[in-house]
Amino acid sequence: MDYGFIRVASAIPSLRVADCSFNANEILRLMEEASNNHSSIICFPELSITGYTCGDLFSQQLIIEESLNALMWITNNNTSDIIAIIGLPLEIDNALYNCAVTIHKDKIIGVVPKTFIPNYKEFYEQRWFETSKSLRSDKLNLFGQIVPISRNLIFRLKNSEGIAKAKFGIEICEDLWAPIPPSCHLALSGADIIFNLSASNDIISKNTYLKSLISQQSARCISGYVYSSCGFGESTQDLVFGGKAFIYENGSMIKEAERFQMSEQIIYGDIDVERLSTERRCNTTFAASINSANSYLPQTVYADINLSPIKEKEPAELYRTINPHPFVPSGAALDERCEEIFSIQVMSLAKRVQHINAKSLVIGVSGGLDSTLALLVCAKTMDKLNRSRGDIIGITMPGFGTTGRTYNNAIALMNELGVTTREISIVEACKQHFKDIGHDINNHDVTYENCQARERTQILMDVANQENGLVVGTGDLSELALGWATYNADHMSNYGVNCSIPKTLVKHLVVWVAANSMDPKARNTLNDIVDTPISPELTPADELGNIKQKTEDLVGPYELHDFFLYNFLRLCYRPRKIYYLARKVFDNEENKGNKGYGGKPSYYDGETIKKWLMVFCKRFFTQQFKRSCLPDGPKVGSVSLSPRGDWRMPSDASYAEWIKECESL
Repeated sequence: MDYGFIRVASAIPSLRVADCSFNANEILRLMEEASNNHSSIICFPELSITGYTCGDLFSQQLIIEESLNALMWITNNNTSDIIAIIGLPLEIDNALYNCAVTIHKDKIIGVVPKTFIPNYKEFYEQRWFETSKSLRSDKLNLFGQIVPISRNLIFRLKNSEGIAKAKFGIEICEDLWAPIPPSCHLALSGADIIFNLSASNDIISKNTYLKSLISQQSARCISGYVYSSCGFGESTQDLVFGGKAFIYENGSMIKEAERFQMSEQIIYGDIDVERLSTERRCNTTFAASINSANSYLPQTVYADINLSPIKEKEPAELYRTINPHPFVPSGAALDERCEEIFSIQVMSLAKRVQHINAKSLVIGVSGGLDSTLALLVCAKTMDKLNRSRGDIIGITMPGFGTTGRTYNNAIALMNELGVTTREISIVEACKQHFKDIGHDINNHDVTYENCQARERTQILMDVANQENGLVVGTGDLSELALGWATYNADHMSNYGVNCSIPKTLVKHLVVWVAANSMDPKARNTLNDIVDTPISPELTPADELGNIKQKTEDLVGPYELHDFFLYNFLRLCYRPRKIYYLARKVFDNEENKGNKGYGGKPSYYDGETIKKWLMVFCKRFFTQQFKRSCLPDGPKVGSVSLSPRGDWRMPSDASYAEWIKECESL
């Protein structure tokens, strides 16, 4: 599959304990089904050919030989183009090992024995099986094929052009529960995906703990993690196996099987190996940890899988969730996120106020979203410092484009919050400036607009000097990414509290504060501000006094730009992949009529996405000079454009390669 995705499958087959022929038939059938669904790798449960609960039957020669015959039957009858990882017992040098056998078509690629053999409670595996550490050879003869056998195997996949796509490793059940699982060493040695063949019974709370364990391990290893455990057919005597299958990527679940089902299941997931590679490359701790694995270097087995032409085409469906609003979580997580971010903003500003002994906070209040959030932060900061909100000087500065709606909301909000309110019109000052520089006031060009922005910043800075205060900036992360700020105007402040908060999240923060900290009157004002179109209001309103200059008409929808920003900056995707993912979530007829910015995304067709992606790339590169001299401000998330650590980019870098790829879309 293109775009760096590898489709994997985790299977819970129908099973009869000790019936190797039946189990082999079910395994082969699910292999074909997964291959037809364009999967590259499928994982089956531990001891899936015999069943896990055979007990002392594992000592029977019949079981040992029939499991081998079943494996041979699978390889001889396999016509699917898929790598399968199958569990069975193998007798080696007069000892029995619990093994994962990897096959591709009619070839056995490698064998991985279980390392940590439990011997407690209901699991007495040491009664039958030896640990992988007991192996005396790294080769095994299976059906005339000389096959590598080791706990340290890494399998490398290639596409039909011979280009390496991914590497994977294998561990078995209890291995994951060890203090240092084999997957740690496998990941440090290059495995992008870990497969776990398991047989885990169900008891109260075990499933929750297991998911936490897999999530943490996939995050620690910066890997995909595919887990398959046996289901209904394995249940016997005191043990119930409900069937657990999970696919994780770097701590996040992609897919989970439904437990306690009577029939077999397959779950699918598209693991983004390209993303994992980027995460590892950027994580210096991961790179430094590789040195500790030098004494445990796995043997690499090259499994050159030739993907069929169908598999290499763009899939109609992607088996993973693509968040159209990656900065905005859903459900209860959104409230938690808003509370945490708002607290970070407040504590950071409180520290700066205390450190410089500022007597006041000076802020421009426009009646728009960004200045509203910044003002709310200021109010809460003063509460935190046990100071009067009267020490906040909120200044509204109406200009040529100020509308009644934003003006009234600005005044109302400042009064409701109890801050010191000032109104200073910039109209006459700007007219005088136009006269001084010889600019026609009827020419509403960039000079006309930026004059107003700089006049407002001059007022704020001078009032701060008068009042021994600190100018609080209001610009957000999305504006910084696009350079949508007037240089040395709203671009500048003494401390920018919104600097790492994207526009799509600003709205939710204001709504959260309104719902959790405001009386009904202030809440109504805040809700109206949220519903107001985003605008710098630098050109005159229309004949009805409504906002005429709408930011998103000029620079593009922030819903798209925040999606581009996250995937470009956090995941380092190239334009082609960003465009592909954007079309998956936005170019959908079901989106028509949605408001976006949370919940379901808005609708944008491919040409619209391409247009604004090109705008994003050009503006991101050409506006770097504005980000190179940003004032201080709190980092609240994993995406930040601070020049002091998070984003260091030359101001004169060329965007040619990015635009070239955009044009080819």
